[in-house]
Amino acid sequence: MIEARHLRVLRAVAATGSFSAAARELGCTQPAVSQQMKALESSAGTPLLIRTGREMRLTQAGGALVRHAAGILAGLTAAEEEVAAIAGLRAGRVRLVSFPSGSSTLVPCALAALRAAHPGTRVSLVEAEPPRSVEMLREGDCDVALAFRYEGATAAEEWSDLVVRPLLADRLVGLVPEGHRLAGADSVTIGEFADESWIAGCPRCRRQLVEVCESAGFVPRIDFATDDYPAVIGLVGAGLGVAVLPELAIESVRPMGARTVTVEPAVQREIVALTLPDLAQVPAVAATLDHLARAAAR
Repeated sequence: MIEARHLRVLRAVAATGSFSAAARELGCTQPAVSQQMKALESSAGTPLLIRTGREMRLTQAGGALVRHAAGILAGLTAAEEEVAAIAGLRAGRVRLVSFPSGSSTLVPCALAALRAAHPGTRVSLVEAEPPRSVEMLREGDCDVALAFRYEGATAAEEWSDLVVRPLLADRLVGLVPEGHRLAGADSVTIGEFADESWIAGCPRCRRQLVEVCESAGFVPRIDFATDDYPAVIGLVGAGLGVAVLPELAIESVRPMGARTVTVEPAVQREIVALTLPDLAQVPAVAATLDHLARAAAR
């Protein structure tokens, strides 16, 4: 019989490449990892790892088992949490991953309300941008992923296997230095920034910026690029260029020395909360989705 604890050990070994590294990640000893892997191979009836010096490689059977492990462990988590709720334990655990501007705006309000309503529910938070956050969800490394995609994205089917909870439409706005010629404008077209120096954000936002500018007939001259929204705003405030940022990013940072302007045509990104179908049935996960939706509606 294959045990869940053995699958977790196999995933750790596959991810880290060695028993010792897996032991450090799991917080146990190397002999314990070795013993559990022997037990798993015995249950499977075939070798799962090839030992080459200090590194481990998966056999074909080991690779198959790792591919199925995320779904198996997610299903077990769903079963455990649902049984606990039915038994009246009023306990739960949710692992949330969010992109930075969501972490500073939607997440605090949602988690504060969740804690007040369900004090026994524990929530952990790590940050990652999509598509990495979506990969983490599919790999079983989180229970809820806060993610986004831009209008007209060609990969709408990339979420077809997930439960998608729409939260809000986040419009892109222009950001210019206070003394900029367009700082007092009610609205501007993206083409009016054609000759400007640009400050770009995360890789996905950067690609979107280039696509929008190209549709307006020019290629943006990107002099600075950073994943850190406060840094983008600081560079604009210092007069080093212009940017377009999601409204959530502006909301999370006071734009010292910079002004926002409405950019036409409007470009929006869709903010959503994602989870696996099995996990959507877990009470703590369902409550987290509900509170994220309420935070977004405010």
